[in-house]
Amino acid sequence: MKYAFSALGLPGADIDRSASLAAAHGFDGLELRAHPEEPLHPGSPVAERAAALRTLRAAGVSALGVAGYAKVAAPGDDAPVLAELRALVGLAADLEAPWVRVFPGGAGLPEAAADAHAVRRLSAVAPFAQRHGVRILLETHDSHRTGAAVARVLDRVGHPGTGALWDVLHTWLGGESPAQSRRALAGHLGYIQVKDVASAQELTPLGLGAGVLPLAEAVAVAPRDGWLCWEYEKRWYPDAAELPGRLTRGREHLEILVAAAAAHVDQADQAERAGHPGTMP
Repeated sequence: MKYAFSALGLPGADIDRSASLAAAHGFDGLELRAHPEEPLHPGSPVAERAAALRTLRAAGVSALGVAGYAKVAAPGDDAPVLAELRALVGLAADLEAPWVRVFPGGAGLPEAAADAHAVRRLSAVAPFAQRHGVRILLETHDSHRTGAAVARVLDRVGHPGTGALWDVLHTWLGGESPAQSRRALAGHLGYIQVKDVASAQELTPLGLGAGVLPLAEAVAVAPRDGWLCWEYEKRWYPDAAELPGRLTRGREHLEILVAAAAAHVDQADQAERAGHPGTMP
């Protein structure tokens, strides 16, 4: 398992500071917020992208993904959305990031119409993303909060240039258990965003393990060779505690959850072998 955190927890921080914090606290990667408020976004010059990549490499940290704000299920013309998607893919490719995060954004539309927008736009850009070594991940969010809703779109797209980003908060708010979300997303899953909050009504970010989200259950069904990315939403909750002071404990909590999940799998394997004495270990 590899670990990352989102730059959303360090609003406006330069790449050097983010990468240094990741390296110092044992994180393997960074999810970079692609917004004009941040050092890198689709309008950033090539020289700045190259400098950021050098900084990440020097720190031994990879760019896990580019967190964009394109809304693929939103009403309106396709052209601006497609242009934004291609720009995000270009940024990710320059940073050697394998994934681009996008939102659904289809609130207020009938389900069929929102799905149709998302399928059409993702299908149009998926081959472009694949050629650049990037996969566009539709996040479980807003109009498509659950794994089932995101899978409904991705099953129709059916292209390896697209996939899913599982935000554990939103699937929980949507009434899905982690096991249900994991089954729905199946082969679509890119990586998992983890976080913690006090309740469905109080979403101010907490340290991992300090809230009510089913993180242990989510980690238990996560791919053992996958990524867990801590999205600490400091940008939207300025009164939340500063992220750097929580990084060590957050990483430790994820390691505990991963170890517990692995131990459970080992016990299940041992029990199965005990029940089938003819099976070679």
